[in-house]
Order: sequence, then structure tokens, then C-alpha cells
Amino acid sequence: MTDSISTSVDLSGEDVHWSPEGGLSYGKYLRLDDVLNAQDPLTAEHDEMMFIIIHQASELWLKLCVHELDAAIECLQKGEFGPAFKMLSRIARIQEQLTQSWSILATMTPADYLKFRDKLGQSSGFQSYQYRMLEYRLGNKNAAMARVHGKTDAAIAVSKYLNLPSIYDEALKQLAYAGFDIPADRLDRDWSKPYQPCAEVEAAWKAVYSDTEKYWALYELAEKLVDVEHKFQQWRFNHMKTVERIIGYRRGTGGTGGVSYLVKALDLRFFPELWTVRTSL
Repeated sequence: MTDSISTSVDLSGEDVHWSPEGGLSYGKYLRLDDVLNAQDPLTAEHDEMMFIIIHQASELWLKLCVHELDAAIECLQKGEFGPAFKMLSRIARIQEQLTQSWSILATMTPADYLKFRDKLGQSSGFQSYQYRMLEYRLGNKNAAMARVHGKTDAAIAVSKYLNLPSIYDEALKQLAYAGFDIPADRLDRDWSKPYQPCAEVEAAWKAVYSDTEKYWALYELAEKLVDVEHKFQQWRFNHMKTVERIIGYRRGTGGTGGVSYLVKALDLRFFPELWTVRTSL
């Protein structure tokens, strides 16, 4: 893409010298001075730089996930399924990038990590407020998880997302708009509380999957959501296995149980009836 990638050598092999002289350059547009100077290792250990960059890059991908998910929900609220599907597909592809990052981190051995781990103090990925915002918007509403952010600006953002409907809440409204009998307490409730699956919702999804031609948009919405959750679970699994590989069953730096905590997270479901309906079809 010539709009986003520049080079100092053209296709003929001749040197090209760019002189923006006040114009918007590649570095200024991307604020590369800020980005590339945002790494501040606490030690002289070689692997700490990689550790920092992996987590910073992951936070940027999480920011894009939240951006796309917010927009997808807004599109669904307006009945614009096509753009929402594109955004959900993009989130699933971003999840693949996040999952791949664990394979890079796994090149760090236990001995490498232990050389600087103690310097991290109580800092932990568990404290990622963007990850919590993403989970809340997907539907994992656990208010206790917001407490780790205290009274910071991040806590305000997390609390806002805790009280917003998830994309699955919006999907259930779309089922109701299509004429399915969705219980009122699933369509209008305290959005900060965890969603509880019910037989009526599973029956509605079963009808959608049993007549995909009639309910094509809802069918595609269901599969886009399943794809996002599938990729999310792969990310969680690779996270757990990478932590196991590097620190075994030590406690996490943030006070969690480490691997044992991550194993429990694998049982969480964002869109429960979309998984149970597969057995009843």
C-alpha cells in the first residue's frame, strides 16, 4: 500500500530523498517519536525490551478491537448488518494477531524472565483496562473485576462499559425485532449484571439455524459472533500455555493464581446459547 508504506529506494534502485519541509511526514502522522520512545526498561536485561513491546502492541490491538466493537453495536442498533459484519470479522482477525504474539513471547525462557520479573512489582496484564472494556462489551459482566482500577480515569471508562449493553444484548433485540419471543427481562435489564441463558433464546437461535434462507442476516450475525468468541478462546488458551511455559504455576505478578486463574477463564462464554444450540440442532 503506497499510501501507508514509504521507502528510501524506488523500484529502479535509485535513492529517493524526501524533504517534506513543513509538510506532514510519515513519522509525524504516526507520532513515531512518541511511540518509539515509549519503551523504558527497568533493567539492562535483553528480553525486557521484547516483553514491553509485546504488551504495548497488544494494547494497541485491544484499542482497535474496542473501537470496532463499539461501532458494530451502533450499526446493529440502526439495523445496518453489513457494516457490523465487516467490523466483527476485523475483530476476529485482530484476535489472530493477538494470539500470534504469544508465540513471540514464548521465545523467552523461564531463566530469561526471572532476571527482571521482580522489578515488575504488582504490575500485571490483569490490570489492562482496555481488555476489561472489551470483555464487558462482549458480555462478560463481572463487576468485581473493575475494582482493580481503583479511582483512576481508567476506572471511569471501565465502569461506563460495565453499564452498557453488550453486543449479545443487541443481538437478542434483533431476534425480538424479527418476531421471536424473547423474554422481556432479557431485553431490558440491569446491563451491569451477568447475562443468564434461557430456553427461549436457544429456541430462537435454533429456528434461525433451521431456516437460514429466511433468517440469513441473523444467521450470519450468529456465526460472526461465534467466530469472535472462538478466536478469543484461542487467545486465552495460548495465553495460559505461554504463562505455564514461562513461570509454571507461580502466582501472577498482580496477585492472581497465574495459570490456575487463566484455566478458569477458558470456561467463560460470551454467547452461551450460540454454543448450546449446536447440540440441539
